[in-house]
Amino acid sequence: MAETKRKSRKKTNSNSASGKNKTVTKSNKFGFLKDERTPKILGLFMLFVSILLTLSFISYLGSMSSDFSEVHNKPFDYLFNYEGTKEASNLAGRLGAVIAHHVFYYGFGLASFLFLPLAFVLSIKLLFKSSAIPLGKIFRHSFVFLIWISLVLGFALQSADFPYGGAFGKYLTNSLTAIIGSVGLVMIVLFSAITYIIVVFNPSFSFHNRIMDRVKESKKAFRFTDDDSEVKEWQEKIKEENKAAEPELSREKDYSEAANNNSEDKNTASESIEFEVPKSEAKKKNKDEPNLDLEINTPQDGEDTEAQSYDEQQDLEIEAAREEKFMAENAPEFDPRLDLSDYKFPGLDLLNKYGDNEIELDKEELEKNKEQILETLSNYNISISSIKATVGPTVTLYEIVPAAGVRISKIKNLEDDIALSLAALGIRIIAPIPGKGTIGIEVPNVKKEIVSMHDLIASEKFQKSKFELPIVLGKTISNEIFIADLAKMPHMLMAGATGQGKSVGLNAILVSLLYRKHPAELKFVLIDPKKVELTLFKNIEKHYLAKLPGEEESIITDTKKVIATLNALCIEMDNRYDLLKEAQVRNIKEYNAKFKARRLNPEKGHQFLPYFVLVIDEFADLMMTAGKEVETPIARLAQLARAIGIHLVIATQRPSVNIITGVIKANFPARIAFKVSSKVDSRTILDTGGADQLIGRGDMLLSDSGNMVRLQCGFVDTPEVEDITNFIGEQRGYPEVHQLPEYDGEDNEGVVGGLAPEDRDPLFEEAAQVIVQNQQGSTSLIQRRMKLGYNRAGRIMDQLEAAGIVGPNEGSKAREVLIPDMYQLEQFLSSNA
Repeated sequence: MAETKRKSRKKTNSNSASGKNKTVTKSNKFGFLKDERTPKILGLFMLFVSILLTLSFISYLGSMSSDFSEVHNKPFDYLFNYEGTKEASNLAGRLGAVIAHHVFYYGFGLASFLFLPLAFVLSIKLLFKSSAIPLGKIFRHSFVFLIWISLVLGFALQSADFPYGGAFGKYLTNSLTAIIGSVGLVMIVLFSAITYIIVVFNPSFSFHNRIMDRVKESKKAFRFTDDDSEVKEWQEKIKEENKAAEPELSREKDYSEAANNNSEDKNTASESIEFEVPKSEAKKKNKDEPNLDLEINTPQDGEDTEAQSYDEQQDLEIEAAREEKFMAENAPEFDPRLDLSDYKFPGLDLLNKYGDNEIELDKEELEKNKEQILETLSNYNISISSIKATVGPTVTLYEIVPAAGVRISKIKNLEDDIALSLAALGIRIIAPIPGKGTIGIEVPNVKKEIVSMHDLIASEKFQKSKFELPIVLGKTISNEIFIADLAKMPHMLMAGATGQGKSVGLNAILVSLLYRKHPAELKFVLIDPKKVELTLFKNIEKHYLAKLPGEEESIITDTKKVIATLNALCIEMDNRYDLLKEAQVRNIKEYNAKFKARRLNPEKGHQFLPYFVLVIDEFADLMMTAGKEVETPIARLAQLARAIGIHLVIATQRPSVNIITGVIKANFPARIAFKVSSKVDSRTILDTGGADQLIGRGDMLLSDSGNMVRLQCGFVDTPEVEDITNFIGEQRGYPEVHQLPEYDGEDNEGVVGGLAPEDRDPLFEEAAQVIVQNQQGSTSLIQRRMKLGYNRAGRIMDQLEAAGIVGPNEGSKAREVLIPDMYQLEQFLSSNA
């Protein structure tokens, strides 16, 4: 019996070995197709083919008469029989002459030149694996042009000796001419050309509507201008007539002159009543009796000044309201993406797929874990009513319902005993599960699945999300994709030990935003004290990054520059709050909606505000080197920056209390914890335990306003991030990197320099031009227009006061501008240079 068993084992082993060999040989047989060298060789071959075809096609047109008889009558004899035949005039030899003749004469004629770019593009695609080359689109358009040009040349040059449209064009011309005639063929050619233009470019045929709209706008503008001029003439005429009135005239004469003036004024102002005359005056003019109150007596000095200022203020208010209404009604909605209208978002082909996105259920493992849990609980006299398992990518959640009379604390205290019985690391008990009447026991799977970032980005849930700043973090235990809105969090604190997935989590957040937000809508401020984690994003600096003026590096690594950058963001925050105050809105979403609707005037400093996302990769290093200098601006941003679109993502590998202080922690309701080394660190970051029981490799806990969710972070590798940033960086970007406001870093100690030209600020003259041009002596105006910090703008304003350009400070009111126009300012600056 023993011998027969050994023989059967040997037989099965030999059969399995032979089966393995068959699969190996089968895979090796076609293994060269998967080799990365194969497409490179094919691409090189196609490159040489394209060069050979180019030489043969071009030289064929010049040497057609000399080689025609040989290549046309007996091409194969001419190609392989060298005796008794002359040498080919084609640059590509006999082979080139034969190929060119058959392609031109029996093919598509001169349209065959389209084969050359196709071969070249195909070779480049195979050699460099460039995803920027739309091969399918090029082939489709080339095929359409090949047929169309061949048909047009065959019809237009059908009387020529050589078929310039090729045999295909000649056959198509003859067939269509016989069916619908020459006129019908011309109509088909024109119809196909116009149809192609409509399909590809989709032109608008509503040009007559645009012409009518412009005519209406010009009429409106002319009507407004005409009305204003007539009203001004009417007012000046009344003033002149009243000044000319002599005081020694009799009362009857005054009455008669007033009546005559009223009748003349009615005729003069009748055309402008609709737009300019107030209702009270209109009622007075409609009366049959002359209005004696219309006569304007010469006022006192004080009365004249008050009336004039009131009229000017009223005119300005009416003009501003009319301007805002005209802009809102006649201008199309502003689109911030027009600056980079040809920008293309990265495609899903830049991300790798890991696994098949399906969780394999190991029923034996589930049943075994269930029995172990029940046995452990029964050993401590704990009975349960039911148990249910939910399988996730890396963790399985067992939900148990305890029997009546069982205390939850007894089950909670058995966490280590259950881990021992299951021989698993990372057992976590949730007692009870929020919103459910069950107790959860999270057990790591033996076979863990990788959550691919490709599947998360490609999901319909992410693509159709309406969030302002959507970030896809991973999958829950129930295998559901988890998407959050960074704009509502509004800031995120991330912690975890080294090598537990913290950097991958940061990349997942940044990649999520790159796939959904246009460069005009989002800017990153990246701070990387380690100098190696965020360097991949340097390629997108002219699209998505922001930096201090005059700095060379867009990714900040120096601690001193970090302090200046954080304070510059605080200045940006203050400037944005000033804009929101003037626009009378509460947050950036309302402000941008109002700006898009053309209800805010860009000439008054208003602009479209992109979101800012500040990313700090290693916060502990900054706190050790800078301390309070870093903590103070971060605390200010965390407290105030939510409404104006500045959001923070801070990561650290050391979540101790001296790094994550109470001031910072209180303003970060959203926190992510990867695996940490101790329960103390878990409580520091999450205010509860659990992070020390995670299994690593992207396993994390997300706490958002007290709600705890366990997730498996989406995996995006460094080469994938590099491909995405290279794809974006190769496109046309902005001329310069987005500039943050300048931060001087000095305390405001009063006027620097006084009136001496050499002691003035370098931007003194530019600031003076801004003030005089706008006729508004405001420090905030200098900040917004020139992107300066408050301290420097205040010093420039003090210098302008000392120079006599603006008046003294009047509290909350803007300073008086003492120079009325730009001409006098130029004279003043030239005389004081």
